[in-house]
Amino acid sequence: MAYSNIKVSLSADIQDVWEFVTNLNQQLWRRDVASVEILDEKTFIEHTPEGYQTTFTITVKDPFQRYEFNMENTNMKGHWVGVFTYHDGITTLDFTENVEAKKIFMKPFVKGYLKKQQTNYINDLKNILSQTNKMKEQ
Repeated sequence: MAYSNIKVSLSADIQDVWEFVTNLNQQLWRRDVASVEILDEKTFIEHTPEGYQTTFTITVKDPFQRYEFNMENTNMKGHWVGVFTYHDGITTLDFTENVEAKKIFMKPFVKGYLKKQQTNYINDLKNILSQTNKMKEQ
């Protein structure tokens, strides 16, 4: 099983960060998501621009504190944990993924792929938060 963690502090309100991370109807700010298909209140499918699908099942949703889900597609299965904290105008995110490759030849590449995905996600989140802050200032 591959493990990957990313921790980042953002100069942003925790309500805004929580909304962007958890609002399944508004995920197009992410470059790796073409659409999100909501099946029910706990299950959704993300579709990449290339047409690849990953199914997610929310296991914990504790507003402004913790968000967890299981994820699975044809190549992997795993669990994601997001911990949110806020202090003096700074929201800190601590995201951890544990993923198991379903295909043996993919195992050496999983950790690097997770790190790249986490970095892209945080960069996309920073971009949308920056745009949101600029609009609030106008």
